[in-house]
Amino acid sequence: MKATIILLTVFFVTVTLIPKIESGEEMKNQLKNKLAVLWTSGDPEVAHKVCFMYTHNAKKQGWFDEVVLIVWGPSAKLLAEDSSLQTKIAAMKKDGVILEACKACADMYEVSGNLEKLGIDVKYMGVPLSDMLKQDWKVLTF
Repeated sequence: MKATIILLTVFFVTVTLIPKIESGEEMKNQLKNKLAVLWTSGDPEVAHKVCFMYTHNAKKQGWFDEVVLIVWGPSAKLLAEDSSLQTKIAAMKKDGVILEACKACADMYEVSGNLEKLGIDVKYMGVPLSDMLKQDWKVLTF
């Protein structure tokens, strides 16, 4: 009887716990702290003194594992015209911030090509942003 209980216990542990231990890496990836910064403002002061400062530091200081800056709406036009913001974008990219822009918005302002030259992934963002909102991303809007 004792042998049967021991065998059942070993079987239970093997079946239930070992797969969970082996999928630890997958769980770790799912539990990453992810931040999406949705930058919509055409105000350069908001960009310089709030949005870019926080976004860059969120990555550099390790506040989040993954940081994405999404250029959306009037911010696309501002970025295409402001060389000081372009310099800050280059520094963010160098430090690991992922840069994306809404293609529909950039096309409206006729700046898609300019943003691509800055190393920004210009694509339709409706689905990717919706997916981020449905998943475990933190979303901050400026």
